[in-house]
Amino acid sequence: MSSTSRPRIFSRGSYAEHLRISNILRSETVGGALLLAATVIALVWANSPIADSYFNLRDFRIGPESLHLNLSLGGWASDGLLAIFFFVAGLELKREFVAGDLRNPARAIVPIAAAVGGVIVPALFFVAVNWTAGPEVLKGWAIPTATDIAFALAVLAVISTHLPSALRTFLLTLAVVDDLIAIAIIAVFYPGEMNFGFLALAILPLLVFTWLVQKRISSWYLLIPLAAATWALVHASGVHATVAGVLLGFAVPVIRSAKNGGPEAGPGMAEHLEHLMRPISAGLAVPLFAFFSAGVALGGVAGLKSAFTDSVAIGIIGALIVGKFLGVFGATWLVTKTTKATLDDGLAWIDVVGLALLAGVGFTVSLLISELSFGDDSPHYSHAKVAILAGSLAAALLATVVLRIRNKHYRNLAELESRDDDGDGIPDVYQQG
Repeated sequence: MSSTSRPRIFSRGSYAEHLRISNILRSETVGGALLLAATVIALVWANSPIADSYFNLRDFRIGPESLHLNLSLGGWASDGLLAIFFFVAGLELKREFVAGDLRNPARAIVPIAAAVGGVIVPALFFVAVNWTAGPEVLKGWAIPTATDIAFALAVLAVISTHLPSALRTFLLTLAVVDDLIAIAIIAVFYPGEMNFGFLALAILPLLVFTWLVQKRISSWYLLIPLAAATWALVHASGVHATVAGVLLGFAVPVIRSAKNGGPEAGPGMAEHLEHLMRPISAGLAVPLFAFFSAGVALGGVAGLKSAFTDSVAIGIIGALIVGKFLGVFGATWLVTKTTKATLDDGLAWIDVVGLALLAGVGFTVSLLISELSFGDDSPHYSHAKVAILAGSLAAALLATVVLRIRNKHYRNLAELESRDDDGDGIPDVYQQG
């Protein structure tokens, strides 16, 4: 088979999809900057002379006990605000596979395979490092499985790289897919004390919410109370409340109804809700979660030495840097070999290396799973957080080195993707057969 007839990976999608992804990435980049700022503030405050005020604020409890909602502010951030994050992730994933470029299996297989590899290999790496440490330590196996798209995009913004649109789309899709895998892991492996009565009750508002959105009824005064009821009942059931966010996102229709003009009439409800909710998720929910979760007392040199000699921290750091790279790069390479595909014109395997390293930036969901894995009274709890920060930073720095080397080439590709010689408003590269 000639190279010209082979399937290509990382090829450009449609121009409409390029514009949509670009808008999403702009929101996530701003959110990433806020995420980094919130993390720095939390770390500085938690290690300052007034550190007690930070922990008192994080642990301040509010909410009705009768509804199982007397939570700390940190708990509201992890159980409540992150449900918004996962709602948006559910909307994005459903939209991509129903109406986006990834409805084509040939285009979807690479980011899905990379996401799966980027979950399995880091988990195995952590388990290998901690195999003899006991079951309590092995609870943290899922901590290094997720990629934080906002953090990764903030890194790209800081280093001012002109990453081609196809690579950015790959990174976004990989992050969304492994977020979905992570929420499935949370639901199955990290349940609380189960109450099946509340779980059964949660189905009722979820069904009503689903029926309304399928009828394209978007009245906020109907949907928000139903979504809140679903979330509260899932929370009370012992299943992590963020699962409710994904289920609600999956319920929203992607395609316009025939009554409203059908698919050709414009974006459907999922895209409209995503447009409304993504700024709230990226600009408020995730940074606030990071603020309440990332604040860890480092304990000076002795504390850092204790953290970095803990097998939990060693496993997490190694999994984020080595495991993620091997999983993402290895799965991508394997797909090309088994399908006899080739990289798209202008791209090389060094670009995949950079992306695979950048996928090791695991933050938001990793912090969430660390909270579920280890209790506040466990020394592994703070060590895991230190490791997540250190591993993500190291992965970001390594990715920066690789991607900056290619930045001149990326700039040329970016100019090509914006060139519009015929002046019709659509870059010429998207109109080539």
